[in-house]
Amino acid sequence: MPLEKCRELAVEILLKVEKKNAYADILLDHSLKKGSLSSRDRALLTQLVYGALRWRGRIDWYLSQFLHRSLSGTNAYIRNLLRLTLYQLLFLDKVPDYAAVNEGVELAKRHGGARAGGLVNGVVRRILREKDKLPDPDPKDDAILYLSVRWSHPDWLVKKWLGYFGREETESLLKANNQESPLTLRANRLKGDRESLREKLRARGFNAAPARWSPQGIQLKSAGAADQLPGFQAGLFQVQGEASQLIGYLVDPQPGERVLDACAAPGGKTTHLAELMGDNGELIVTDISVKGLEKLKHNVQRLGLTSVRPFAVDVSRGLTGALALPYDRILVDAPCSGLGTLRSHPEAKWQKDERDIRRLSKLQKKIVRRLSSYLKPGGILVYATCTLTREENEGVVEDFLDHERGFVLDNARDTLPREAKPMISGKYFLALPHKHNTDGFFAARMRKVK
Repeated sequence: MPLEKCRELAVEILLKVEKKNAYADILLDHSLKKGSLSSRDRALLTQLVYGALRWRGRIDWYLSQFLHRSLSGTNAYIRNLLRLTLYQLLFLDKVPDYAAVNEGVELAKRHGGARAGGLVNGVVRRILREKDKLPDPDPKDDAILYLSVRWSHPDWLVKKWLGYFGREETESLLKANNQESPLTLRANRLKGDRESLREKLRARGFNAAPARWSPQGIQLKSAGAADQLPGFQAGLFQVQGEASQLIGYLVDPQPGERVLDACAAPGGKTTHLAELMGDNGELIVTDISVKGLEKLKHNVQRLGLTSVRPFAVDVSRGLTGALALPYDRILVDAPCSGLGTLRSHPEAKWQKDERDIRRLSKLQKKIVRRLSSYLKPGGILVYATCTLTREENEGVVEDFLDHERGFVLDNARDTLPREAKPMISGKYFLALPHKHNTDGFFAARMRKVK
């Protein structure tokens, strides 16, 4: 695929992400599988899309200073073309300025004619002339605006995190969110150990290092498509973020137990629970998404697991029939805003707002209360999210414990692997991108005592 075609495809993906609230990784995966792309083209397309999304806030700030009209009033295709072009000019060294400008102008002409080409040419060249002295907000005048622009996050989220983490830690978190997320694998313990998988990968030329926090984790650099890695089809591993891998240890399922994994698709935690149980017992998994459950079933089959029983269920309405029989352990992998996964899903920060946080918090409280009633006395309930807002994390747990006096909060540290025991905030599990080089994750482990 020629270089200019990569840029054209990147603009189309950015447009769909903005207009349809689509997921960038799914659109990228579809585009990469649709054609026969060289590894260079795949890498460039991925970098262009994720880079423009990560830095959209700062790029939009600069555009608003140089456009003679509002950015929101600009044609959506041209708006995203401008974002992509500026990303290349301001954040990439390997793309020559003249190439980025000329191709941006040509794409604008093809889409909107000479007038659109002139708009892109004029704005981009004015910004390029000021490249080394572009205007930033003054941190003394407005700290929230400064952090929002400098680290490209919405101001409502910056404000929320300042109240949650404080100034210094918030800035570290914002900065970390704009880094690339490593590809992390979880070795399938039923088919071998981590070291044997590492050796297999290294023998094929991959830079495979043991993960720091998870005893089953492996991190790869420059890996390409996961399904092309040695051992994938044989079920030797599952792609799963390192913090996500640690949730299974908090549940600590035992062989022969009856376990519920709610809101489980696409099945990273599900398959880990089955492995930790030795694939011996009954693992009921539910999700509202039929398509998500199909992905889960594929992963279960590839990994060679037999204890998993998937069902399409909206658990916020409760369980019925055989699904309502008591469980030894329940994992509520709650639907959340996903603001802990901005390294791999940077579009989430532009697609969510405070209304989503409030809506999701209500849903989470409803789900955890409903499912807690299906737990056996002495059973374990783990509530987990991949976000970093108090309303969706501590707030949900505190509300639950206030209303359900038959539950107590265990210390998450007690069941974590030795390597991961520092990842604790009070009694909660809390993984942070800027501290642990993982996605942001929260979990609480609760025990039913009555």
